Amino acid sequence: MKLCIFDLDGTLADTLSTIAHYGNTALAACGLPEIATEDYKTLVGDGRSVLIHRMLACFDSDGEETFKKACEVYDRAYEADVIFDTKPYDGIISAVQSLREKGVKTALLSNKPDNVVKMVCKKLFFDGLFDEIRGQREDTPKKPAPDGALILAQKLGIDKSDCVFVGDTNVDIFTGKNATMVTAGVLWGFRSREELEAAGADVILEKPSDIINLADFVK
Repeated sequence: MKLCIFDLDGTLADTLSTIAHYGNTALAACGLPEIATEDYKTLVGDGRSVLIHRMLACFDSDGEETFKKACEVYDRAYEADVIFDTKPYDGIISAVQSLREKGVKTALLSNKPDNVVKMVCKKLFFDGLFDEIRGQREDTPKKPAPDGALILAQKLGIDKSDCVFVGDTNVDIFTGKNATMVTAGVLWGFRSREELEAAGADVILEKPSDIINLADFVK
């Protein structure tokens, strides 16, 4: 293993309460009830637009104007305080750093908008923890399309056969599979072992410290 590509939400950072807060802020602006924080675990993973479509569909209110308004409120609120109630998972920073000390390059790929991902990482992580950081961009299909992962590998000069994709949802596992990379699912995030195994994860990590020995798991 020469490159480890990480998902952000549910993998490196606990953002569930954050997403729920801004999601419910957007719903309130549209005159709709809140969604329970735990229910957001099954709504996230496919990017902001899909998240908001799913939120509105819970109330049969996914019309064009309502969707547009919800997106505007969500984006404005999120960008005003990108780390509201957000924190790295315990032990995750030291685990990634230990991986780097073993000579493994690290990168981050998220379906969050690219500008938000960059702001979150700047506030949560120290410079140099990741060699490359990439969020959703209009010119690149989002996960589970393999494009973003392959771009990161190419940019860092690593063959895809030497890469591991780490994430907490089936979207992440499908992304790694589509890029023909080794895949590792994590159990401290938003989804279950059953979902990760059904998606075909090559490795299941139970706690952040397992990342330190990830190279050993995937030999």
